[in-house]
Amino acid sequence: MTKVKLTLINNSSVKLILSQFTDPDSYVTLQTKVLSLPFVVMAIQLPSSSSSSSSLSNDFTYDVFISFRGTDTRFGFTGHLYKALSDKGFHTFIDDKDLPGGDEITPSLWKSIEDSRIAIIVFSKNYATSSFCLDELVHIIHYFKAKGRLVLPIFYDVEPSQVRHQNDYYGEALAKHEEGFQNNKENMERLLKWKKALNQAANLSGHHFNLGYPSSF
Repeated sequence: MTKVKLTLINNSSVKLILSQFTDPDSYVTLQTKVLSLPFVVMAIQLPSSSSSSSSLSNDFTYDVFISFRGTDTRFGFTGHLYKALSDKGFHTFIDDKDLPGGDEITPSLWKSIEDSRIAIIVFSKNYATSSFCLDELVHIIHYFKAKGRLVLPIFYDVEPSQVRHQNDYYGEALAKHEEGFQNNKENMERLLKWKKALNQAANLSGHHFNLGYPSSF
């Protein structure tokens, strides 16, 4: 497991992030969580100054694209992750609105995905209830694999196996999607793509954040 240095995020930034977590654990435990997240590991590998990180985007519009379920983590984990990345000078894309489940991804969002250097996928309990999130995931996995870019999955209060095998929360969500598709051939093919992308993403090296001690694998 990669060792992280406290100097990657200064003390005031850590305290600000920790103060916004609604978690019963102690400050020390929360500090351990924040400092061992993938964005910190990524920061080790990238220039730490704003001027240097700005140069990373010469060939990309964004350094990082975050895929997440807004109702689960927008005002908690993902919000803090976005702020921490931005504070480090990384140009990060985060969708600023929650779209209804049936809405389609716009061309501009496709482009934002394709113009990003790294993708972070925050899998949470309700991620798979959104067809929007699942379509987004399929495009990220397909495009980033073809381009040889980095995808970092974060499993936030869900088990990687639930995503990999689509059981529990993920199995229930996909079953509801399938029921709504009513054997429509096009949508059933779409469902198969979702399942494949979930399995592929869950098999990537990532981070499990279970509201206890975080772990990388």
